Amino acid sequence: MYICNCFGVTDAQIKKHAADGACTPRQIASACKAGTDCGSCVRKIQALLGRGACPRRELVEQGETVAALTPRVELPDAA
Repeated sequence: MYICNCFGVTDAQIKKHAADGACTPRQIASACKAGTDCGSCVRKIQALLGRGACPRRELVEQGETVAALTPRVELPDAA
């Protein structure tokens, strides 16, 4: 189902971006432009994000810090 008619963004695309870490309408907009033209889809995006499309949101609401959710990258020793 199309969520953003202006840019042709579907609910599946919104859910994919949410699974990739976009947890707010602004982050979704950065990922695919949805919600940046007429704005009529922003409430639909909020509803999708509020219905579990964002897997990390539950951890944040449980008190996890952003640092705990961020994957750690090992850097080589500078010798």
